[in-house]
Amino acid sequence: MTHPSRTGGQILVDALHVHGVDIAFGVPGESYLDVLDALHDSNIRFVINRQEGGAAFMAEAYGKLTGKPGICFVTRGPGATNASIGVHTAYQDSTPMILFIGQVGNDFVDREAFQEIDYRRMYGQMAKWVAQIDRADRIPEYIARAFQVATSGRPGPVVLALPEDMLVSKAEVADTRRYQPVQASPSQAQIDTLRGMLRDAKKPMLLLGGGTWTPQACDDLRRFAETNHLPVGCTFRFQDLLDNAHPNYIGDVGIGINPKLAARVKDADLIIAFGPRLGEMTTSGYSLLASPVPRQRLVHIHADAEELGSVFQAELMINSGAPQAAAMLAAMTPVDASAWKHTVAEARAELDAYQAQPPVFRDGDAPLDLWQVVQELMKALPHDAILTNGAGNYASWAHRFYRYGGMRTQLAPTNGAMGYGVPSGVAAKIVHPERAVVTFAGDGEFMMTGQELATAVQYRAGVVIIVFNNGMFGTIRMHQEREYPGRVSGTGLHNPDFAALAAAYGAHGEVVEKTADFAPALERALAHAHQNSLPAIIELRYDGNLITPNATLETIRKNAEAARKAHLA
Repeated sequence: MTHPSRTGGQILVDALHVHGVDIAFGVPGESYLDVLDALHDSNIRFVINRQEGGAAFMAEAYGKLTGKPGICFVTRGPGATNASIGVHTAYQDSTPMILFIGQVGNDFVDREAFQEIDYRRMYGQMAKWVAQIDRADRIPEYIARAFQVATSGRPGPVVLALPEDMLVSKAEVADTRRYQPVQASPSQAQIDTLRGMLRDAKKPMLLLGGGTWTPQACDDLRRFAETNHLPVGCTFRFQDLLDNAHPNYIGDVGIGINPKLAARVKDADLIIAFGPRLGEMTTSGYSLLASPVPRQRLVHIHADAEELGSVFQAELMINSGAPQAAAMLAAMTPVDASAWKHTVAEARAELDAYQAQPPVFRDGDAPLDLWQVVQELMKALPHDAILTNGAGNYASWAHRFYRYGGMRTQLAPTNGAMGYGVPSGVAAKIVHPERAVVTFAGDGEFMMTGQELATAVQYRAGVVIIVFNNGMFGTIRMHQEREYPGRVSGTGLHNPDFAALAAAYGAHGEVVEKTADFAPALERALAHAHQNSLPAIIELRYDGNLITPNATLETIRKNAEAARKAHLA
């Protein structure tokens, strides 16, 4: 049914209502004032961010948490370029997201007008679809397609440019139906083939990752793993697809992989890779599996047909969404697992040993034990707490030692984007105010998007942010010492007093320098966040030499110097 004449901005907001949008993130701009005006009378919550990168990260985190497209609005030119980091994250993380960009009017286009950019060219390689809506009467069509593309197959970001004159023009046009995500399903013949390969295996392994997961799909996969006694590894930053307390969970297959788990992946005679792209981080630089033909028999299940066979030629390739394939695997008749049943407990014991206190802290010389920090977190946080982090060596303390409770208790960028931690933590608390949310952020990481602490205060999002302050860009310094030992350049940082900064924003802030002080500080921070619905920061000041759980900077430097001398000799 055709509606009375409406402006383009009103048609767009009405279309968002049709598709079930309840929240949008963004930074306002004069290029889309008519949309802002239409939002004034809508029940869509518009969260105002302090920088477009933070807004895009929040929309991406929303997509991860809900499975629905995260909505982000930014203005043209500088606003769009700032938001690109969130779009790239959504693309590599297979997260549904729609970015709306205000654009110069059609009467100014192709003149390099103020802040004009051709977004088709700019975003062409980092989005599933990029388009510009030039006519108000086609807005419902474009919006419906955007939701369809963002959620079907391998989920990902869509970018739509909104010319300013189009938004203020009027049109009589009907709304569309609500979008319906489309996913492929396995055939029964493929499931039968998989069962036959599993029946013939002696050392099988299940790897989980990627997008399209739902709580039901995770539960179905758990039952499949249990009935077939399969050891389960979760790929890089998808550790929450199986409760880490589950006896079949044997660790994360990503950066800093347990060497014994890496050996198990290499020695497996069958790998069922359910969902992951099997990218560089998951395969340890394409070394755990040989490309293009792996030594292990490989079953690869993925939502995108074009991903299958693109790097690894699996013996069995199944194009399917996670819910569709998981349901069929859960219903599959179990096979005789006597040949490998014992490996589950063995691999789990190896994980438990790998998560024990690392040697660098066992002598008690370090004033602040970061391993103990994680232990205190696990004691204090409920099972459904959400942990977020960005990129940096500090994240290894969470990835290696924290036991995630299940979907969705981990939010982290597989594309390694710094600055993700704080915005994603704020978004998680806005989406789930009833759940505890803790963010891990390095000192360099926090300073990239820490201004979103103002957003947390404004919207009373009681996230607890733990800032790992070692006075450096730690990951780069680690690589620097390995390649150019002793020649420190460009990695030292001068930081503010993060606790005082928190107070300036209206948040709670504390500094912790000793292990014994962390648990009481955490208790106060969690209580403040819960009782006042306001964020809290705990700044951890620790020895930057403690760069990873496995090695100190001093050790890395000495080893590099020794290797260089041996090479010259």
